[in-house]
Amino acid sequence: MRDSETFGVEKGHGEEVVAWLNEHAKSQKIKLEARLYGYNVSTKNFGEFEMFSWMGDVQTARKMIIKASKRFKVKVIEGGYKPKEKILSVKKFDFAKVKKGDKTVGQLKFSAPRFGNSQWEIEDEERH
Repeated sequence: MRDSETFGVEKGHGEEVVAWLNEHAKSQKIKLEARLYGYNVSTKNFGEFEMFSWMGDVQTARKMIIKASKRFKVKVIEGGYKPKEKILSVKKFDFAKVKKGDKTVGQLKFSAPRFGNSQWEIEDEERH
């Protein structure tokens, strides 16, 4: 699922957070599977993040990534917010929130070519 790849965790914490997400989902009998895919993004305002993909329900994934942020005291990228207007373009866009626990510290705008197999790139970022 390509849309689920705009979630991330502060660099250096990816393996432990993804392992915890999978263990917690299994223990709570929640259908969610997360995995790192070896891609990092760097932001000017928030630092570097290890991106991960997941399969399951988007609301469950958002709740769990916030729990992980609180538990490990790290910033996370909570993606999957689509633009409201439908514009035909050569690129596809996705929006994400940068969170530290429950607090939103910023927003990111990702873009990727509509065709091909390129990774998401940060096009714009904004502090709150």
